[in-house]
Amino acid sequence: MKTVRIGAGAGFSGDRIEPAVELIDKGGLDYVVFECLAERTIALAQERRADDPQGGYDPLLAERFEAILELCRQRGTRVITNMGAANPAAAGTAVIELARRMGLPGLKVAAVMGDDVLSKLDMEAAEILEYPAHLSTLGDRVISANAYMGIDGIVEALAAGADVVLTGRVGDPALFLAPLVHEFGWARDDWDLLGQGTLIGHLLECAGQLTGGYFADPGYKDVPDLARLGFPYAEVSADGTAILAKVDGSGGAITLETCREQLLYEVLDPENYIQPDVIADFSAVELEVVGADRVRVSGARGKPKPPHLKVSVGYRDSFAGEGQISYAGSGAVERGRLAIDIIAERFKLMNLPLIETRYELIGVDAVNPREGIASTPREVRVRVVARTETLKQAQAVGNEVETLYTNGPAGGGGASKSARQVIAIVSTLIDRRLTDPHVELEIA
Repeated sequence: MKTVRIGAGAGFSGDRIEPAVELIDKGGLDYVVFECLAERTIALAQERRADDPQGGYDPLLAERFEAILELCRQRGTRVITNMGAANPAAAGTAVIELARRMGLPGLKVAAVMGDDVLSKLDMEAAEILEYPAHLSTLGDRVISANAYMGIDGIVEALAAGADVVLTGRVGDPALFLAPLVHEFGWARDDWDLLGQGTLIGHLLECAGQLTGGYFADPGYKDVPDLARLGFPYAEVSADGTAILAKVDGSGGAITLETCREQLLYEVLDPENYIQPDVIADFSAVELEVVGADRVRVSGARGKPKPPHLKVSVGYRDSFAGEGQISYAGSGAVERGRLAIDIIAERFKLMNLPLIETRYELIGVDAVNPREGIASTPREVRVRVVARTETLKQAQAVGNEVETLYTNGPAGGGGASKSARQVIAIVSTLIDRRLTDPHVELEIA
């Protein structure tokens, strides 16, 4: 029976490159997928593209492809990735230029476009999903709108013989589902197969999370050799059944427990996991250990795909100013709290207009605020952060914390400060018929 082997080369934009190289070299992969695009990442990429029309793709694209391109050619591994971000066409050109410099002629690179739907949204009619309002209430602060596309453009690119496929915003599992549809010829309305393929993509999309990276909890859930954490792959059969595994000798582990945790990751309703190509049903999924670091997965089902696609809308929200300073030794907590009182009073005296503020002692109440503490820490770090309307106001927040060196409690040290614009995300829906996935193919 024919099988297809797909590996996870990255789980986010800044992920390690070394495990992907190991996986391509030793994993016998037909495909490697780099999932590098989070919700806010693409809005930031759109800003970079606005500054540079040839920019807007993943900043690590050149470094990743320089590490894996020749090896992929040697091993016959095709690459699928959303590192195209806000500019898949420019990303494709960058990969072509790199291939020519590396002496890899004939490399076929496809860019999948169509996810940028900013010009197609009716701002007055489009409802924000997170709260009752329309996109028009954001005014001219909107900078991007990218729809979660499905497999169509990727499958078209693979059918055209692309060795590398670069996309913008697509549903994360679609990056893995597309090569399965291409290789096995699954019908676009075979909902159970599409549901099973979506399950495989969901399990693989976060890379090291499946092999124990996000799972580890010393003394409770121990995972071996995390410094050499290996990334996972799936060996998939035509019926959608897959065996999840990792390269022999790599760090981490694939167990029922690591797979169960990833199965539930970011799934609100296991019976209705809404994706662009199918509404997947994970409620009857079966996991079975079939060897060391090998787990068989089956049992996902599916329902017809939704008529609308989710759209991530990026907008300029505010500015954030932050300052931090540490106190250590006897009375560290008391001095830290005095520092916070001083800063809060200073903001009042300065009449500094703040939208939102947060004061915390890291190690005491930053995550779990409470009245008392079980023991008295001998070191704390004060953190003050505030949202403002202007960059100058945000800079004043960190500046005030820095003045605690000589104007605050004794022994403050290690002060740091920062100010930045806040790019926020809201969601809306768009009729899928308004989208136009299309492919541009270039040969090195």
